[in-house]
Amino acid sequence: METTCHLMDLGASWLMPFSPRLTEKEMSTLTMTRPGLSGTTRVAAHEFGHVLGLQHTTAAKALMSPFYTFRYPLSLSPDDRRGIQHLYGQPQPAPTSRPPAVGPQAGVDDNEIAPLEPEVPPDACEITFDAVSTIRGELFFFKVGFVWRLRGGQLQPGYPALASRHWQGLPSPVDAAFEDAQGHIWFFQGTQYWVYNGEKPVLGPSPLSELGLLGPPIQAALAWGPEKNKIYFFRDGDYWRFHLSTRRVDNPVPRRVTDWRGVPSEIDAAFQDADGYAYFLRGRLYWKFDPVKVKALEGFPRLVGPDFFGCTEPANTFR
Repeated sequence: METTCHLMDLGASWLMPFSPRLTEKEMSTLTMTRPGLSGTTRVAAHEFGHVLGLQHTTAAKALMSPFYTFRYPLSLSPDDRRGIQHLYGQPQPAPTSRPPAVGPQAGVDDNEIAPLEPEVPPDACEITFDAVSTIRGELFFFKVGFVWRLRGGQLQPGYPALASRHWQGLPSPVDAAFEDAQGHIWFFQGTQYWVYNGEKPVLGPSPLSELGLLGPPIQAALAWGPEKNKIYFFRDGDYWRFHLSTRRVDNPVPRRVTDWRGVPSEIDAAFQDADGYAYFLRGRLYWKFDPVKVKALEGFPRLVGPDFFGCTEPANTFR
């Protein structure tokens, strides 16, 4: 499907229905012929992008940026094109009876934009996620540069999407992530970490050694408790308690994950739900941890795919 938005100057009627076939040239310059209308048109085009399923982006000068930037003539940025083509596919050339060109003529610039390589997200039913975190009350699953966004247990329209549309400069893949009590979002990759205030980067990349962590990368992070004031890092069967006030782990010598009764020693991701339960992911399985009984609930582990993404559970399940 090659559907996208098409803006035209037809008096006061600025937005027209979808055009099923837009060439790359049409897509790269969607303009208005009257400068006096460009501000209103940009706002309308931005909102129409949301109708099509696009989310806000932090890319500078993008149409889908949450901050207004005057630009005339109105045009789509490369980030906008990547977003809409990720949702609806790239435009297909119209049929022609002419033989295909062997290649560009020497010394001739046709001023066309090279087609973007398709970026296809992996199937959530078939993968092991790199990281999971509850952010602003919503659940975000991360895998190789893509993010799945769940609200109220439902995957939101337009997802999976590129994580960089939310957090510009975010590395890929992400090893771990959590949101602290002040609403800052922490991301970890390798021996470095990044901190964002919403979608705005405020720190990073910075070395893990600043946090008192030495050695290999961490594999999971968990913000736990009613106030998200208990932060834990997990790696290779060990864990550390991290204090936001000092931005250091309480002790460089870790404790064993066996303290978390019923949880596997090797953890890929962790998060807390709205009811205070902690979830630990290992491979395509997850364990639900009771904060009162301080142990994993009976009936676990379960498969991530069927419970979070509505995947069909295979007949040869482990249960």
